[in-house]
Order: sequence, then C-alpha cells, then structure tokens
Amino acid sequence: MTHEAPGVPTSRNDDDPQDEARPAAGPEEAAGAAGRERPEARLARAVRVAEQALIEFEIAVETFRVEVENFSRLHHQRLGPMYTRLDELDAQIAEARAAKTGDPEDLRKAEEARSVVMPMPGVDELFHDWMDGDGLSPEASAMLTDQPVRPPKRVRPAEEARKLYRDLVRRAHPDLAQDETERTRRDEFIARVNAAYGRGDEAVLRELAEEWEAGPVAPQPELSEADELYARLEWLSHRKELLTEVAQDLEESAIGAMLRMAPDDPDHLLEEIAEQLLGEVSQREAELAALVQ
Repeated sequence: MTHEAPGVPTSRNDDDPQDEARPAAGPEEAAGAAGRERPEARLARAVRVAEQALIEFEIAVETFRVEVENFSRLHHQRLGPMYTRLDELDAQIAEARAAKTGDPEDLRKAEEARSVVMPMPGVDELFHDWMDGDGLSPEASAMLTDQPVRPPKRVRPAEEARKLYRDLVRRAHPDLAQDETERTRRDEFIARVNAAYGRGDEAVLRELAEEWEAGPVAPQPELSEADELYARLEWLSHRKELLTEVAQDLEESAIGAMLRMAPDDPDHLLEEIAEQLLGEVSQREAELAALVQ
C-alpha cells in the first residue's frame, strides 16, 4: 500500500505510474517529521543513553576495584614473607651493631627494630584477610559456609573472563529492572557475577551467562511520563557522583597508586617488587654477615 500525503486520496493500484514519479521525502520533510517527535520520546532516549553510560562507568570502577583487592591479597600472600624477613634482618643487624658498640643509642635502635618484628597484635592483625570493604572477605565467607577457598590467581582476570563479565553486567544490571522483583533478581545475580569475576573464574562466568540466557526475559521499558524520566535522569546523575567518589578513593589508595605504575600488566609488577625485595634481602644478609664476623 502506498502512503500519500495528508489530503491526497490513497491509491490501491500498485502499478500506478504516479507512484513511480512521486519523489522521496527530502531532507527538509524528514527534519520536519523528526521535529514533530514527542518530547517524552527524546527524553526517554536520553535516559537510555545515560543508563548505558552509567553501566559502563560502573563496569570500569568495579574492574579496577577487583584489581585493587586482588593486588592487595596477592601482595600480602607472595611478598609478606619477604617483608617479614627484611624486618628480622634489620633487627639482627641493629642488635649486632649494639652488641659491638654498647652505645645507648644503638641499643635503643635495636629495641625499636625488634619491636617491629614482634608487635603486639591489634584488631587489624587478628582479623587480617578476614575482613574487606564489604564485611567478611570471600575467603572467610567460603570457610564459614564449608565452601572451598579459591583466592585470586592473578591481579587482573584473564581477557576472556573480563569480556564475559562486562557482557553479563551490561545485560543483567539491576538499574535496568522495571520493578522491585526484577531488581532483586538482578541484584542477587550480579552479586554472583562479581564474586566469580573477583576470582577470575571463567568457567563459572560462562555458567552464569548460560543461566541468564535461559532465564526470564525482562519486559521492554515503556515510555514514561516526563516527570518520571527527569527523576530517573536525576538519580543517574547522583549515582554517577557517588561512583566518581569511589573511583577517586581507589585511585588515591596506596595499592591503586601502585597499580597505576603498571596499568598494562599489573601482575608483572608483583614480580618486579619481589625481585627488588630479594635484592634487599641479599644486601641485609651480607651486612649482617660482616657485623658478626
């Protein structure tokens, strides 16, 4: 069927030569049609764009948060013994020097160095690796629920895991829910996605992708009224401000600063630090050997 301009009778003759001669709508007509679009429709598009932009920002913040937490845990697991060894060597060197000189200042420094090696345990030391920013660490939660403990293998999950994670968050993000029931379902699902990504567990992420694919399809969002759309934009803006603060705190943390030194290969940074510490251990051992001869 041919669509005529208003006021022109509709011809049902598909072979009408006038149809072939009629020119297509020009740019000015198209612009006029676009100009007649409901303001709510343009606003709804702006909300959808803002939602997607916020989700991408959240993905970036969350992936960096995972790297910061993983780096912190791996740093403690792999390099903690080296720091302990250095503290012990510093104490032994100070004690050996004080034994040679008998100087009160050297004795004071020896006591101070030894106190670093054997501090009185505080809350942080007693609960180290059991608490994180969200309460119990994943390792502690696993132990309390008789689940196998699976610490991260590396600072940055593999590229395939990162790809699966980003895709899942984009599809299942709670902010895309249209009602509280759907939001609750998405919240619980994303929590499992975040936990699997934090471990870099590609197999579990694949299983979650299949689970989401087989789950109920969320209804398509309907056009909201202008006041609801404006309220949604305001909420998205506020959420972005909060995320900006979180991202700033992460970047300004000690671990975040270290990660910025090696943004392309944070796992290699641990190896470089380990090599530096081994060199310092060798120097301390040589210094101690010279003192006790």
